[in-house]
Amino acid sequence: MNRTEQPAPATPAHTCFTLRFSSTPRGARLARRLCAERLDSWGVPYGSDDHDVLSLLVSELTANAVTHGHVTGRDFRVHLLAHAAPGTPSLTVRVEVTDTRGDALPEPAAAPAAGPVRTSGRGLLLVEALADRWGCAPRPDGPGKTVRAEYTVAAVARYGPSAAPS
Repeated sequence: MNRTEQPAPATPAHTCFTLRFSSTPRGARLARRLCAERLDSWGVPYGSDDHDVLSLLVSELTANAVTHGHVTGRDFRVHLLAHAAPGTPSLTVRVEVTDTRGDALPEPAAAPAAGPVRTSGRGLLLVEALADRWGCAPRPDGPGKTVRAEYTVAAVARYGPSAAPS
């Protein structure tokens, strides 16, 4: 009996990637590299503008976790969540970085006319400028906070057996 199978889509409708990293510059660098690899496997290819923006969002949020959220002996967590709306080529990626220090919560501006983000440094100003949405919330399962940013990729490359890059 002959059987024809359709290849699974390269980017599932809903997929995630979560890892914990040491709260050091090396941990932030490793988080950025692993997230960049995961984005490429989800169809956001290296070298594309969308990949660069998402990598920068991961980089800034992890650097903030190491710089401003560092607690000795505690790690930070990175969670990437990708959601593709059925029937559309777009992919919304949410980057969440959770640290264990909750005393200094950054606050996004309520509206563009409300002024800059109340933080020190330029990292979250970049996040605010590049992300479609971003915010911060206290960590629900312990001390700390989760800073998240969302970005929508307009068209996702479809990798598969018949569309593999050469």
